[in-house]
Amino acid sequence: MIDIKLVRTDTELVKENIRKKFQFDKLAVVDEIVELDKQFREAKQGSDALRSQRNTISKRIGALIGQGNHEEAEEAKKQVSDMASEMERLGNLANELEIQVRDRMMIIPNIIDESVPIGKDDSENVEVERFGEPVVPEYEVPYHIEIMEKLDGIDLESARRTSGTGFYYLKGDIARLHSGILSYARDFMIDKGFTYYIPPFMIRGNVVSGVMSFTEMENMMYKIEGEDLYLIGTSEHSMIGKFIDTMIDESELPQALTSYSPCFRKEVGAHGIEERGVYRIHQFEKQEMVVVCEPEDSMDWFHKLYSYTVEFFRSLDIPVRTLECCSGDLADLKVKSIDVEAWSPRQQKYFEVGSCSNLGEAQARRLGIRVRSREKGNYFPHTLNNTVVAPPRMLIAFLENNLKEDGSIFIPETLRMYVGGKDKLEAK
Repeated sequence: MIDIKLVRTDTELVKENIRKKFQFDKLAVVDEIVELDKQFREAKQGSDALRSQRNTISKRIGALIGQGNHEEAEEAKKQVSDMASEMERLGNLANELEIQVRDRMMIIPNIIDESVPIGKDDSENVEVERFGEPVVPEYEVPYHIEIMEKLDGIDLESARRTSGTGFYYLKGDIARLHSGILSYARDFMIDKGFTYYIPPFMIRGNVVSGVMSFTEMENMMYKIEGEDLYLIGTSEHSMIGKFIDTMIDESELPQALTSYSPCFRKEVGAHGIEERGVYRIHQFEKQEMVVVCEPEDSMDWFHKLYSYTVEFFRSLDIPVRTLECCSGDLADLKVKSIDVEAWSPRQQKYFEVGSCSNLGEAQARRLGIRVRSREKGNYFPHTLNNTVVAPPRMLIAFLENNLKEDGSIFIPETLRMYVGGKDKLEAK
């Protein structure tokens, strides 16, 4: 959520930002906000002015009675009573208008960074840089499920019976590899100086509305029936939520956190759930990075965060590239976002394995997170998040890039201590 003062003082900037995101239906909402905000301030100012007059008149009543001016004192009492009724009316009106303004402000997109490329959708995202040499082996690379099945490492049929499409059983060496990758990611981030967390896997509605837009919530979140609780779609939700309605001392910034969690997603939208495969699914696990920092430091952190994901994948000898999200592909709360994509030898193209986002002060403003500073006064920090790794999607890239002609999977040295010292996985 942006500052209402920006809508008041630079309405055209807000509208131009909406045009850059190709959300033309929201232009009229800005005009509604301007008018409702004007009415809100008039009602509040009217109420405040009446309160001041009432206090002045109330002080006179005692003096009038003491002077024997009872008739004038009664008239003053009537004025005070009438003012109280009007104050209540104006106060209620101001509260209603404030809610209407806030509801509309929640759908106005954040101001994107000047460096963000302008484009309508993800087809216009821009490649930034490549790391590692993409290789296509001379032998055939099977579909990732076939690789897992030859290693006796996945059972989709049983999962369909217990849970439906979009779920899976991992087992044996593949399950161990999955857990090993997460453990390696945890230690990788701890070595970078991040504090490790395991957060709550359910959060309240006010946290959900604080960390994402309503559209994202509808398309992603599972609600617990009869409870004000939602299953998290990523640990970023509960990690940023842990700061809700708090005042952080300036000396405590930056907060650099890394968190593990299972993630649950409806995956409503154009892509849908895969009938066979583990690329787009309802349940997965992830190691995440979250940073709360000074506003002036957020872009430095942004570049640092996605470089950690690149470094992590390259340590496993997986070629990757970074792809900058264009304006139309940015979620409403984001200032800037870069995806990390891994090379798929089978498809001979890159696919997304992580996303790094700078959200400016949007989440902090929604959640009431402030920083205490003697010199600057209280202010909103910036928040950022980034995927370290999210298996089983990452397993697709790992298996394809480490598959040998005999069907075995090579295990890079950095990962061996997390899979019992094995240097390869062999087909059953």
